Amino acid sequence: MAARPLVAEMLTREMGKPYKESFDEVAWSASAIDYYAEIARHENGKVLGSAVDGQFHFTTKDPLGVVVIILPFNYPLCLLCWQAAAAIASGNAVIIKPSDLTTLTTLQFIAAFDSLPAGLVQVITGGGAVGKRLVEHSDTHMVAFTGGIETGRIVAETCGRLYKRTLIETSGNDPFIVMPSAPVEIAARGAAFGAFLNCGQVCAAAERFYVHERVYGEFMEKLVHFTRQIRVGNGLERVDMGPLASKRELTRYLRILDLAAAQGAKVLAGGGRPAHLAKGWFVNPTVLGDISPDAPIMNDETFGPVAPVSIVKSFDEALTLANRSRYALGATVYTTNLDESMRAVNELEAGMVWINAPLLDNDAGPFGGRKQSGMGRQLGAEGLDTFRHTKLSMIDHAAKAHDFWWFPYSDAEAFPGSTNE
Repeated sequence: MAARPLVAEMLTREMGKPYKESFDEVAWSASAIDYYAEIARHENGKVLGSAVDGQFHFTTKDPLGVVVIILPFNYPLCLLCWQAAAAIASGNAVIIKPSDLTTLTTLQFIAAFDSLPAGLVQVITGGGAVGKRLVEHSDTHMVAFTGGIETGRIVAETCGRLYKRTLIETSGNDPFIVMPSAPVEIAARGAAFGAFLNCGQVCAAAERFYVHERVYGEFMEKLVHFTRQIRVGNGLERVDMGPLASKRELTRYLRILDLAAAQGAKVLAGGGRPAHLAKGWFVNPTVLGDISPDAPIMNDETFGPVAPVSIVKSFDEALTLANRSRYALGATVYTTNLDESMRAVNELEAGMVWINAPLLDNDAGPFGGRKQSGMGRQLGAEGLDTFRHTKLSMIDHAAKAHDFWWFPYSDAEAFPGSTNE
């Protein structure tokens, strides 16, 4: 994509993430388009084993109509393509409502769809009133929403009243478990990446850490070390982490840190804002130690660069605490114990489970959550069907009489018992 550097620079300037992450996001967006352009040709229904000899029974896939895509600011291009590529490949038109924080980038990026028929892909900018109108409009047939849990609930309720299809991805509070068999240094590096990627503004970011008591000290020492190595600054410079996306996000995030500190959290690295970056929305990547599993910061989405860590005594305790949440998007476990790995896959309540591989996506694998993290799936074959109706058809080419169940019913099939006149 020739415009990749320009779009990446615009995204960094508009919402702050490091240029490398913006550049990667454009590539991930193109990859999703390529994937759905191909997979949509692979399966458009199937032939069924006929229930009646001589007939032809099969399914086909129909588009839904007009799909509304309401985007967040954190991955505005990647999520646009995950959803729009699948929707278009399924035969739908799309109307995109970008975040007010990444509108210019979205308008620039949408030029990639210029070769498609006029009107097939449209962008309508604006705030909540625009989104509300699109959700409620009688000529839109599905809403794909990514954003906050409260707004997601309103979208789901509105679409429920209208019997309108939805894809909802709201929030995450993903657990990150570290067990004694894990290579601790690798686990700590994975934890730093999982917590601080995109300044923690990732729905599937690692937001609450449960570390076994046998490796807690070593793990914390290494996590603090790697956290202090993270370079914070302007995303167009040589940095690892840019600012939060807005003053609103900064105020919200600092309030969360202040509450944690007031409740006794130990700040082991970071905390607050960098002294040399007083302007803008920069914050330090932060590690908090000895956190109670009941602390608010362990149970509510932070959506910022903080890693609160609790000590656990067993894998059973870690699983129990991981599942004790209203969210269920992703979950990461670091272990080389096969039994623990398989138990994590089978027992963790999450849409995705990463064993020693935090935050990875795969175009061919579905992305989505459970509980109040949302409903529906994007990516993979499941993501394609999110935007399609399935129609069952049955053909009797000979137009034969179906006497095996038509009127008149045979006397032999009548109730055999006696009747009272």
